[in-house]
Amino acid sequence: MHGYPKHVASTILQEPLGWNNSTLIKGDIREEVSSLKQQEGKDILVFGSAQLVRTLMRHGLVDELRLMVFPIIVGKGKHVFEDGEDGRILELVDSKTFGTGVVSLAYRLERS
Repeated sequence: MHGYPKHVASTILQEPLGWNNSTLIKGDIREEVSSLKQQEGKDILVFGSAQLVRTLMRHGLVDELRLMVFPIIVGKGKHVFEDGEDGRILELVDSKTFGTGVVSLAYRLERS
């Protein structure tokens, strides 16, 4: 992961904490990610930010969701989807079950 380019979306950071190959997204997240999607290269992945994913989904910038389900009940936490989501259909395109009981699910988002 250290060799891959990373784009850090933050409302509080002034620089991307010295991570290798990292740049801070300083402008409008919608414009910045739209621009990144137009560039040649690999897929864009988002790690660890439900708020960022919700923002990108709201602007039609997410093509596929990859969700991992862990076999533990925590009872509370952050939701990936907000109340009142627009009801888009998710098409299952891949699934894997690991020996630990973790299930990885890949869904393509249908355009509404």
